[in-house]
Amino acid sequence: MQPIKLGTTDDHEVVINGLKAMLSSDDGVSIILTANNGAQLLQQLEAQQPDVLLMDIQMQGMDGIELTKQVHKLYPSVRIIAFSSFDDTHYIRQILRNGAVGYLLKNADQSTILQAIKVVMEGEEYIDESLKRNLLQESIFGKRRSIYEVPLTNREKEILKLIAEEHTNQQIAEKLYISLRTVETHRLNLTQKLGVKTPAGLVKEAIKRGLIA
Repeated sequence: MQPIKLGTTDDHEVVINGLKAMLSSDDGVSIILTANNGAQLLQQLEAQQPDVLLMDIQMQGMDGIELTKQVHKLYPSVRIIAFSSFDDTHYIRQILRNGAVGYLLKNADQSTILQAIKVVMEGEEYIDESLKRNLLQESIFGKRRSIYEVPLTNREKEILKLIAEEHTNQQIAEKLYISLRTVETHRLNLTQKLGVKTPAGLVKEAIKRGLIA
């Protein structure tokens, strides 16, 4: 029996190397493709396609949700599993709508990752049981998420406040003594968590949810 061909996309090399080390002992899976960003992934997919693709959500440039949509359109036979640090239901619903068939948290152990890969190869969806409970609770109690359902880190709150005060990314970076890329990453996290696309929409939604005055 041929091993399952696996691809993974993550902008942190340590995550890719960790997956390689974790799965190297299993003969049923062979990692044939790794990419650090969307452009690199799309280029590699032209030459070969994996059976299953682990997709990071948070990446520079094209985020994993939009990238999933493109890959699913171009290569519908590739089974995409979101591989994320976030357990927010917003991410889960959005990436599943864009063509993913699974959602894994990055703290998953080897057996869980292998189980997810094998389940989606059989044509089924795989979502961690705790995440399924979150989705079920949301469907029962309503889709509108409160401040408690969209937790923000202290740094995200700081950056959100500065965005509302119309500071640019560069100004925020200088004010908080962090890199421009870090600001851009936090900004992407905020837009994805609140389900918006523009700075104006971000501020409007934050006010609506009581995150800023």
